[in-house]
Amino acid sequence: MKYRPSPAEAAVRAFLDYLSIEKGLAANTLAAYGRDLGKLLLYMDKEKIPWTRAQEEDLVGFVRAQSRSGLSARSLARLISAVRSFYRYLLMDGVVAADPAERLSSPSVWLSLPKFLTVKEVESLLAAPDGEEPRGVRDRAMLEVLYGAGLRVSELVSLKPADVSLEDGFLICRGKGGKERIVPLGASACGAVRAYLAGARPLFDKRSAVPLFLTRRGGVFTRQGFWKLLKGYAKKAGLAAKISPHVLRHSFATHLLERGADLRSVQLMLGHSQITTTQIYTHVSRDRLRQVYDKFHPRA
Repeated sequence: MKYRPSPAEAAVRAFLDYLSIEKGLAANTLAAYGRDLGKLLLYMDKEKIPWTRAQEEDLVGFVRAQSRSGLSARSLARLISAVRSFYRYLLMDGVVAADPAERLSSPSVWLSLPKFLTVKEVESLLAAPDGEEPRGVRDRAMLEVLYGAGLRVSELVSLKPADVSLEDGFLICRGKGGKERIVPLGASACGAVRAYLAGARPLFDKRSAVPLFLTRRGGVFTRQGFWKLLKGYAKKAGLAAKISPHVLRHSFATHLLERGADLRSVQLMLGHSQITTTQIYTHVSRDRLRQVYDKFHPRA
């Protein structure tokens, strides 16, 4: 017998389709929203609250329950965003008569500043791959591009050779929601990619593959596959405790701002739709300035 989704499940599916088609949200974001709304429906069912008649206090109770379960501020903020968007959609579609999530507020997500590497630590990581081996040449190029352009790992593994202009020193990146942006690429990263294209990629390209960076078998890197690769080099460089692909993106932004880059330019390079998302890195820079002041000022 064919499974029929409940009205609530059907509404969530229709909502996610709406976000995909009308808003162009990325698959990862849609999956996260789906999980968050799944938690909401389970809570409503457990508390015997009709989801179409939920009140503000019902949703506040759900959020508090999730907070007590140990959800981080950032995850909680995303969950609240999913609930608010869902009920706005239901109101627009005429499923509910009023929006119970209208006044839900998100927790501050800037309490936990992003981790980042020092320039010296980045240099140690970039030096970890063996430049005498094709795999090492490829891996050095991937690490250089990830840090040199501040990419998300999903953006890195989806790059195509045509997306990179080594002569002009830039790349075209497809970020969240399929939005394209142009990001400068420094001489070091361009040199690493040039060496990979000339000597290593032809050895991996067993079936005229499309991606720029290929696995040993000529396939596409997954995010998990690159994560495993990165962890190996981080361990070799003595950085295993503080590394993730996003740490390199944080390092890219932090190092630019510490050297005088303006916030708007960093926002464009990171592909943030709102400058408030980029402002977290000014917190990092101010924190570093405070440390320098406390250490060197005679009356600190």
